[in-house]
Amino acid sequence: MKGSSNVSLMLLVITILSLLILNIPPSGAAITCSTVIKDVAPCVSYLRSGSGMPPSACCTGAKALAAAASATADKQTACGCLKSASKSLNPNPGLAKSLPGNCGINLGFTISPTVDCTK
Repeated sequence: MKGSSNVSLMLLVITILSLLILNIPPSGAAITCSTVIKDVAPCVSYLRSGSGMPPSACCTGAKALAAAASATADKQTACGCLKSASKSLNPNPGLAKSLPGNCGINLGFTISPTVDCTK
């Protein structure tokens, strides 16, 4: 009985460790594309056809993204997610470029379908 209890405990530990390992985002980044998209979702209509300053909900999301993407790996992940999303969203290039500054943040990269996210 004691042997079967030890085996069960060991299997539980292995299962938990496996789940933790599988849940680690690639390249050491802690941020995910779903987080990035959730943060910038309030900006989509503004980036497509807005004018003037971005809505406050957009800046709140952009600030959350900037806070979450503080490490280099996180910035590269966020950049790649936004680059990919911008290809299908087709944002106004001027609005996309000025969004971080208009929201009082620095992402460390430009929101563009052609940005090099490795730098």
